[in-house]
Amino acid sequence: MAQKLTPILVKKFISGRRVDSRKGQNGKVLVVGGSYMYHGAPILASLAALRAGTDLVYTAVPKINASATRAISPNLIVIPMVDAKLTRGSANKLLGQVQSGLDSATIGMGLAVADEEGLKALIRELSAQDVRLSLDASALISSILPILPQNIVLTPHAGEFQRLFGVLPSNKIKERVTLVEKYAREHSVTILLKGPIDVISDGKNTYLNPKNLPSMTVGGTGDVLSGLVAAMLSKNRNSLESASAASFVNGIAGKLAQKNHGFHIVATDLVDNIPSAMKPFDKVIR
Repeated sequence: MAQKLTPILVKKFISGRRVDSRKGQNGKVLVVGGSYMYHGAPILASLAALRAGTDLVYTAVPKINASATRAISPNLIVIPMVDAKLTRGSANKLLGQVQSGLDSATIGMGLAVADEEGLKALIRELSAQDVRLSLDASALISSILPILPQNIVLTPHAGEFQRLFGVLPSNKIKERVTLVEKYAREHSVTILLKGPIDVISDGKNTYLNPKNLPSMTVGGTGDVLSGLVAAMLSKNRNSLESASAASFVNGIAGKLAQKNHGFHIVATDLVDNIPSAMKPFDKVIR
């Protein structure tokens, strides 16, 4: 039976910070995304991960986007990928460039995938290094299903869900819950189906997050969510709890943005409101 997310529940899912912690101990995240057209998506995800309390975020984008990405914020650590699109060569080169000791990675926001084998290589190699993964957007293709690790998070909207599993979710919440539970169970993954009510399940337990925010149809809010998922995964390695916490914080940030701007928000408004959304969940460990 699906359970509605509450602040009390979500607080259990969000890890605290030790008083004596050092740089890197509160999360190291890799963001892989971007293309000639969609340069902003990995930036939004990276800024969201930073605002969610991640210590270090490495933003891997095509080299044609690297200078513009660096110019957006001095907080971003940018890794230029050698090709304009993801290929086996650019994936292997990236794997040789990334820092060791990554906690989590999110792949797919705005990413142009020229070779599915490159995407598979990233998934396999990062999983082999015990990096917790989340996939979004162009990384959500059916050919990856046989190689997915059990602790991965998939964050599709209805159209991406259909591309992955061959079934388009209806607008009826009970049917959406049934579908998400079915495919999460079959593939041993955590699925976060985005919508007015987010449905999050690992096939055993299911949570609902009723956002019902018409302003959040604006482009980029899903990229912010991906950054939040990666941030949560970098500190809480439980994929269901991390995806649920990310969904909840994303929704609260959306509510704050809509309160301030009505139906006229942009995705960066969500990023700006993440600290306020997360303050009630801040915990200090002594």
